[in-house]
Amino acid sequence: MIKLYYHPSPNPAKVALFLEEAGLPYEMVPVDTRKGDQFKLDFLAINPNAKTPALTDGDVAIFDSNAILLYLAEKTGRFLPQDTPKARGEMLSWLMFVATGIGPYCGQAVHFSRFAPEKIPYAINRYAREAERHWGIVDERLKSRPYMLGNDYTLIDMAVWGWATRLSFAVGENWEKLLPNVKRHTEAISARPAAQRAMALKDRFAFKTEVDADARSFLFPQNAHLAG
Repeated sequence: MIKLYYHPSPNPAKVALFLEEAGLPYEMVPVDTRKGDQFKLDFLAINPNAKTPALTDGDVAIFDSNAILLYLAEKTGRFLPQDTPKARGEMLSWLMFVATGIGPYCGQAVHFSRFAPEKIPYAINRYAREAERHWGIVDERLKSRPYMLGNDYTLIDMAVWGWATRLSFAVGENWEKLLPNVKRHTEAISARPAAQRAMALKDRFAFKTEVDADARSFLFPQNAHLAG
């Protein structure tokens, strides 16, 4: 049985979407990051980076959401592009673009605008503008095709969708005007039954929602150095 170690945030959402689209049976294991579950030894044995999501499949353990998507796509043979070097190169390029660009810059944009103990204009501007730039590339890509790799819905669309559903936090409430093609793409995926089921997972467990002092200590443990 596949086990998905899940928290209701963008990266686990994209893996949940793949599992639901593929109809793979899986068990959801909640990891409440605001309570520090990610630092428990049994979870660290699966993901030493102490982040969600992680996934186990028998004796296989995978962490990083994009690695998990690729693993599941190759395991099932689904939601992959054509089996040619050209198509695989394109797929890997966009998957890494999400992994190294979209995810990190959106995450830092949200952090510095909403959670940092100091509002630093330079940092807020830096990450917000870079998030906008990365999403502008995606928007341009989607201008001439329904999905990221062309006419077929693939794991790359799932990778993009996970973060696109939180764009108001990363880019601002006017993101739909800035990124009309991303809006169309996101709405099309969100309307899929599998996406509806993936989004409903957050209601299965009572995850902590408050970002109080305890939650901050778990989410941003590096801040302990500031006290010194």
